[in-house]
Amino acid sequence: MGHEFVETALGANPGRVSKGRLLLRTLAMPSDTNANGDIFGGWIMSQMDIGGAIMAKEIAQGRVVTVSVDKINFIRPVSVGDVICCYGRCIKVGNSSLKIEVEVWVKKVSTEPFNERYCVTDAVFTFVAIDQNGRPKAIPKENNAELDKAMFELQEYYQLQSGNK
Repeated sequence: MGHEFVETALGANPGRVSKGRLLLRTLAMPSDTNANGDIFGGWIMSQMDIGGAIMAKEIAQGRVVTVSVDKINFIRPVSVGDVICCYGRCIKVGNSSLKIEVEVWVKKVSTEPFNERYCVTDAVFTFVAIDQNGRPKAIPKENNAELDKAMFELQEYYQLQSGNK
């Protein structure tokens, strides 16, 4: 597929593959923990929003705002020292809005089992392209390489899914 990098789960859910392109990679730090010592869910959601917005801005060729998040699933806790990787793919493009499916994967680098990879969170973010005055604007449909790339990857994904049934 058109992925820049693919995570394949090792340990939990072996064989599961990340959806979409790598958008963001960062390290979970002690300052990002909740009262239980796990990484705060709000911090993870923030990283997902940043990663999704990067893809949305590229496709919209300009400024976007987050307007909703659908069904965020916190699957497993994240620990200090884990590398988190946000993957995303565009799943819908409207006139001014687009939906980006975002997954967060963890790579264990500080604790055992080292190099274990698994999905910890997923959600769908809706963004709206806006102009300089904060008003919705149309997403360019012509001469838009990022939109073409996103639509090609989505079509490729659905073809693979229909072939696996």
